[in-house]
Amino acid sequence: MGKEKQEASLEELFRELEAIIEKMQDREVTLEDSFSLYEQGIQKLKCCDEKIDGVEKKMLLLNQQGELEAFDE
Repeated sequence: MGKEKQEASLEELFRELEAIIEKMQDREVTLEDSFSLYEQGIQKLKCCDEKIDGVEKKMLLLNQQGELEAFDE
């Protein structure tokens, strides 16, 4: 089975994380559901981290001559 994963934007991932947090704060949620929600949240956070890393790698700085050059850490 191949992974069919559509690219979600950071904003979408943040909204999904907020929804997960809201569900976890519900007093009626079972312990088993809490673990499942936690796992989903961790996966979303990993996706956010990967996206942010990708953006950081694409960051550009203007050098003294006014030309763009790759951002180096």
